[in-house]
Amino acid sequence: MSPEQFNQAPVAEARKHIAHCVALENWVEGMVAARPFASLDELLQTGERLASDWDVQALDKALSAHPRIGEKARGSDKEATLSRGEQSSMKAADVELKAALQAGNAAYEQRFGRVFLIRAKGRSAAEMLAELHRRLAHNPQQEQQEALGQLREITLLRLKETFQ
Repeated sequence: MSPEQFNQAPVAEARKHIAHCVALENWVEGMVAARPFASLDELLQTGERLASDWDVQALDKALSAHPRIGEKARGSDKEATLSRGEQSSMKAADVELKAALQAGNAAYEQRFGRVFLIRAKGRSAAEMLAELHRRLAHNPQQEQQEALGQLREITLLRLKETFQ
């Protein structure tokens, strides 16, 4: 679907077309309500603007749809399919690296009370592990901001890919 087709789509169809970007209904509704978009750039800028308001409640709600790094996303919906593709570098990870990620995930969840979120696309398993270890040193407020930033990156990447 092109941005022009998105502009002209019935509301329900437009919602379904971007719902996989993030599990936040208010963001999806905001994008649909902001139509029509004059260009792809305007559409992406609107997505970014709407994502800039997210807080810890939005983060926690969105994380309900994200698998742990190194674990396969369950389900057959578009969100799960995207997550599996975004974490495709995990296929090349050896047993030790996968075990280290599993231990890191557990440490992160114990420290921060939520799943570790990182834009996996374009990162190797070793890079994700290094980021996980770096972020374990954050205080809760720093990590909340970093996780929100990662959520925005993932959402906007998915939005851009949806319309390319």
